[in-house]
Amino acid sequence: MTDARYPIGRFEPPATYDDAFREQSIAHLAHLPTAMRAAVAGLNDAQLDTPYRDGGWTIRQVVHHVPDSHMHAYIRTKFALAEDEPAIKAYDEARWANFPDANGLTIDVSLGILDGLHKRWVTLLRSLGAAEFSRAIYHPENGRMTVDLILALYSWHSRHHTAHITTARANHGW
Repeated sequence: MTDARYPIGRFEPPATYDDAFREQSIAHLAHLPTAMRAAVAGLNDAQLDTPYRDGGWTIRQVVHHVPDSHMHAYIRTKFALAEDEPAIKAYDEARWANFPDANGLTIDVSLGILDGLHKRWVTLLRSLGAAEFSRAIYHPENGRMTVDLILALYSWHSRHHTAHITTARANHGW
C-alpha cells in the first residue's frame, strides 16, 4: 500500500549535483504556480476544505502552506548567498497551517504569492554560478544545507504537495 503522505515518495537528496539536475529542479520551481493552479482548478469551498488524506491537512491548507514554506526557502537561499553559513530559524509548519489565513482565506491569495515568489526565485537561481550552489545555511533541525540541497528539496516539495491535491481529486472523483 502506498503511503498517502508521500504520493511521490519521500525526499531523497541526490548523491551528486550537476548542471542538468539543477536546471531540471529549477524548471520544477518555475512550473509550480501553473501546476498548482491546474491542480485546484474548479474546486469549490467544500472540496478545498476536504483533507487530502485521513488525518491530513485540507487542500486549502496545503495551498496556503506551499508559499509559506517556499518563502522561507527563498529567503534561506538568499541568506546562504549573502552570508557565511548563517544559522536560520525553523518554523512550526503544522501550527502555521492552523492560523486563520490558512484555513478560511481564498486560495487565490496564495496562488498569487506563488506567481511572484517563484519568478523571483527562479530568476535568482538561474543567475548563479556552480560555486554559489555550494554556499550553505545551518538549519537547527536539518544541519548544514547547501543551495543545491535547498533546490533539490523544494523541487521535490513542489511536486509532493501538488500530488497531494491531484491524488485527492482522483480518490474523490473530482
